[in-house]
Amino acid sequence: MSRIGKAPIPIPDAVKVTFDVAVVSVEGPKGSLQLNLLDLVGLDVEDSVIRVRALGEDRRSRAMHGLFRSLINNMVTGVTSGFAKSLEIVGVGYRAEANQQNLTLNVGYSNPVVLPIPEGLTIEVEKNTTVHVRGIDKQQVGEMAAKIRRVRKPEPYRGKGIRYVGEQIRRKVGKAGSK
Repeated sequence: MSRIGKAPIPIPDAVKVTFDVAVVSVEGPKGSLQLNLLDLVGLDVEDSVIRVRALGEDRRSRAMHGLFRSLINNMVTGVTSGFAKSLEIVGVGYRAEANQQNLTLNVGYSNPVVLPIPEGLTIEVEKNTTVHVRGIDKQQVGEMAAKIRRVRKPEPYRGKGIRYVGEQIRRKVGKAGSK
């Protein structure tokens, strides 16, 4: 049995959970999310607690037990408080701009990089160098933040690029130079 899968998921008062044969729907103040279940796990929705159980004793069922418990817990957290990731842009002349549909990054290339903002996410730019990605789906927030970082990864010699807030970049020593 999965240790993570054994833990019950508390349901806050503002959240409504509905469960069909293969679909779990979670609705809350920030929105609603759906998840398709495999036939390897089952759900028990009681008054204010969700319990996930493995329907088999094989390795795959036990693995899916913990996975689906984490996914459902992330859905409940997302519709109540949401998720956020912050990135900082480091470099002379590097900056970002956001409007309703696109995020424009000027990070040292000859042309600006334009990324479309997916449905369900909000992107805010603070002081032209800090980008905040917010949404209710944890996976979608993480994917968009990774896509933004991938435009210009931080380089180890000068530390220029796009990095997560608080991320430590392992710096390398450059050439010694002639003296």
